[in-house]
Amino acid sequence: MTTQFITDNQGNKLAVILPINEYNKILEELEELEEIKLYDEAKRKDTGERIPMEDAFNMIEEKRNKK
Repeated sequence: MTTQFITDNQGNKLAVILPINEYNKILEELEELEEIKLYDEAKRKDTGERIPMEDAFNMIEEKRNKK
């Protein structure tokens, strides 16, 4: 099956019919693109500040104990 277009009476394209494997491939590529955009955004916002994992766990525990 090839890509098909649905048109109005004037020949304007209104919709498209794709083979399911092509549709799924497009969805996968869109998901990957979204992940790349999120990664790039996170890299831009990264201040470089890091804390040791043990300190992070301690901070979480302190917040839990305050409740």
